[in-house]
Amino acid sequence: MSQTPHDALCAIALLAAFADGEPSDGERERLKAFTGPDSPISDEVYQRVIFRRTTASQEAASLSDPEQKRQAFELAVGVCDADHSTSPAERAFLVELATALDIPQPDATALIDQVDRLSDDSPAAPLPAAIVPAVAATAASVAVGASPEAKRAADVDSTIRTHAILCAALELLPQGLASAAIIPIQTKMVYSIGKQHGYELSAGHIKDLIATVGVGITSQIVESYARRLVSGMAQSLAGRVLGKSMAKGVGSWSGVGTGAAITFGTTFALGQVARQYYAGGRTLSAIDLQSMFRSQVDQAKGIYEQNLPLIQEQASKLSPSQLLSMFRR
Repeated sequence: MSQTPHDALCAIALLAAFADGEPSDGERERLKAFTGPDSPISDEVYQRVIFRRTTASQEAASLSDPEQKRQAFELAVGVCDADHSTSPAERAFLVELATALDIPQPDATALIDQVDRLSDDSPAAPLPAAIVPAVAATAASVAVGASPEAKRAADVDSTIRTHAILCAALELLPQGLASAAIIPIQTKMVYSIGKQHGYELSAGHIKDLIATVGVGITSQIVESYARRLVSGMAQSLAGRVLGKSMAKGVGSWSGVGTGAAITFGTTFALGQVARQYYAGGRTLSAIDLQSMFRSQVDQAKGIYEQNLPLIQEQASKLSPSQLLSMFRR
């Protein structure tokens, strides 16, 4: 199979997304929407994965550089772990992929277990204080004697902004492993907002809400990795792996800040939807939630620019190894 390393990496990401069976209709449509001539994943790559015309071993054969192979395996682990701890089917896929990529099994197992720890972290556990962005406490600006509703609204504002800034900062890190922390952090945000409105939420409920809103959990991680490939944010891949051939067709996904802006908008909008949903007694329909989410994503664009200095500052203080050690239980 003659193809570029970039195509092989994208195919491996999609194979990982489908490793434990067929995705939902919504997830499939979201992944499909991320393909085409102006997107990182080509239609040809998508079709050969969907119609099972390729395997992990075949795609791995197109990668010769050790750094390419490491990036491919890291990408696959992040995708497999996007919506839950790695399932037996996903683990079997990753074992096969590691063999094809010449990655020692102890190293492969260690990475899988590390990323699993992020997903296993309880949504009830607060963010480690050492990685909470330096966001001024919104609640402190509420006048003395303000109503409980006003204080709660200020606390929720601070919660949403804090988590959106942190998730956007992760997108600016050169290590692809950072993307694996985005879903757990979004889950913590929704849990916190629910609790502020009197609800104790399970991880399953939160993930169902995220899916209902229209944020594909698996596709969100695939998109994050694909943006990294296109923008050259992964320093080890820049130029040497992707090469000049990737300059054509980058389109609207180019630029280091694109991933941060998208993730900030997604996290901010998800937080605003959770606020309305739990404040209203969980009575909003799926259609209402989806419409509200799209509207909030649009509003987040201007808010992202206002918070960009904080996002950049936060990114300068983070590393995936920090996250893994802080989230370990």
